[in-house]
Amino acid sequence: MHDVSYDNGIEELGMKTEKDKLDSGIVKMAFIMVIGMFAPGLDSTIVNVAIQTISMDLHSELSTVQWVMTAYILMMGIAVPVSGWLADRFSGKKIYLYALVLFFAGSVLASLSWNIETLITARILQGIGAGIMMPVMQTFLVRVAGAEKLGRVMSVVSIPAAIIPIFGPVAGGIIVHNLPWQWIFYVNIPICLAALILSVKYLPADTAKTPHKSLDVAGLLLLTPAFVLILIAISQLRSASINSTIPVTLPVGAVLLAGFIVYGFKSKTCVLDIRLFKLRNFSASAVLIFVLGTISTGSLFILPLYFQQLFKASALTAGLLLAPQGLGILLSRNLAGKLTDKKGARPVLLLGLTITVIGTIPLALFDFHGNLIPVIVILLIRGAGLGFLNITPMVSIYYGLSKEEVSHGTTMARMLQQIGGAFGACILAVILHFCLGAAGNSANVFHAYSTVFWWSTGIAILSFVPALLLSAKAESEKAKSY
Repeated sequence: MHDVSYDNGIEELGMKTEKDKLDSGIVKMAFIMVIGMFAPGLDSTIVNVAIQTISMDLHSELSTVQWVMTAYILMMGIAVPVSGWLADRFSGKKIYLYALVLFFAGSVLASLSWNIETLITARILQGIGAGIMMPVMQTFLVRVAGAEKLGRVMSVVSIPAAIIPIFGPVAGGIIVHNLPWQWIFYVNIPICLAALILSVKYLPADTAKTPHKSLDVAGLLLLTPAFVLILIAISQLRSASINSTIPVTLPVGAVLLAGFIVYGFKSKTCVLDIRLFKLRNFSASAVLIFVLGTISTGSLFILPLYFQQLFKASALTAGLLLAPQGLGILLSRNLAGKLTDKKGARPVLLLGLTITVIGTIPLALFDFHGNLIPVIVILLIRGAGLGFLNITPMVSIYYGLSKEEVSHGTTMARMLQQIGGAFGACILAVILHFCLGAAGNSANVFHAYSTVFWWSTGIAILSFVPALLLSAKAESEKAKSY
C-alpha cells in the first residue's frame, strides 16, 4: 500500500516494514513533524498576551496592532487550499520543509521588527508557512501510514492542539513579564532549527503524486484579495477619517467575493468546491465553523487586554488567567467527540452554545472589582462550551459527503475556521477601540469590555440558527457517505 520510496524511508529510520515495527516508525515520524508544528501552534496563542506591550512599544493603536494576530490567522486560512496543490504537485516532504523554512524566516524577521509594519509583514510570512505545514503534514502522514493506522497517528499529531491553549498564554505571559516582547518570536528559532534537522535526516523521501497538476490561479486571485480588502475595511470602521479607504475596499472586496462564488459554481477545478454549499448540512456546518472561529479566536485577543486593562494584571497574570479556558477546552474535547458519534452533531452543538453563552454573559454583566475567583470559574465553563464547538462542526461538515468530496470538505473547514478567527479578532478589536475611545475615563473601561462581551454573546446566540438546521439524522447520513 506504500510507495517503494516510503518503505525505503522507513527502513532508513532503522525500522522494518513488518506491522509491529512499522507503527513505531510512523509514530516517530509523527513526533518529528509535531515538533515542527509546535512553534506555529504556539504562535496562535502566545502573541495574544503581548498585544498591549507591543502596542505601547511600537506606538500603535490596538486596532492596528490586532493585525499582528489577524494577518497571521488570515494567511493561515488562505494558504490551506494552496497546500494541497503543492503537496500533489511537488512532494510532501519538500513542501513541509520549505514551509518550515518560511515560518522560520518570518520568526527571525518578527524578532527583529523595528515598527508595526515590519512585524505585520513578518506575521504574514509566518502565517503562510504555518497554513501550508499543517495540511501537508496530515496528507504526508496519511500517505505513509495508510487508513488503518491513521487514528493512532492523528492521536500523536493532535497533541499540540490539546496542550497549546493552556501552555501558550502562560508561556507568553512568562516571556513578556521577564523579557522584551521580541522573545516570543526568538523561542521559535531553536524549535524550527531542531525540526528542520530532524526532518531532513529522518523523514522518508516521497515523490509528487500529480506532478502536472495545475493551480487554480483565477480562483485565488478572486478569493485572497476579497478577504484582505473586507478585513481592511472592517479595521477602518474605528475612524470616520476622510482618508478612510472603506468606500473603495469594502465594495471591491464584496464584488471579488461575489465573483469567486459565481466562478466557483461554474468551474470544475475551483480551489474550493463551492457547490458543496448546495447541501444544507454542509452549509450549516460551514457557517458554524466560520462564526465559531470568530468567538474563540476573538476572545483570545480580547481576554488578555481585559485582564490587563480592567484588573491591572501583568502579562504573566493575564497568561495564567487564560489557562482555565484552555483547560475547559481540553476537558470537553473527548466528551464532545463521543457525544457527537452517539447523539449526532445538532444536540451537542446546542449544548455547547448554551454553555458558551452561560460562560460569556457574566463577563458582560458584572464588574468583578478585581476578584479573580469567579472569573476563573466562568472561563472554565466557557472553555468547556468552546471545546464542544471546536470539535463538533468539524465532524458534522462531513455528514452526507461522498468519499470524493471529503478532501474538499477538509480544505473548506480548515480555511473557514482560520478566516473566521481573523474576522473575529478584527471585528472585536474595532468594537473595543471604539468603546474605549468613548469611555472617557478608567471608570468606564468596564462598559467598553461589557459591550464587546455582549457582541460575543450575540454572535453565539445567532449560531443557534445554523445549529438547528443541521440534520437530526446526521449519524445515518454519515453512515451512507462511507
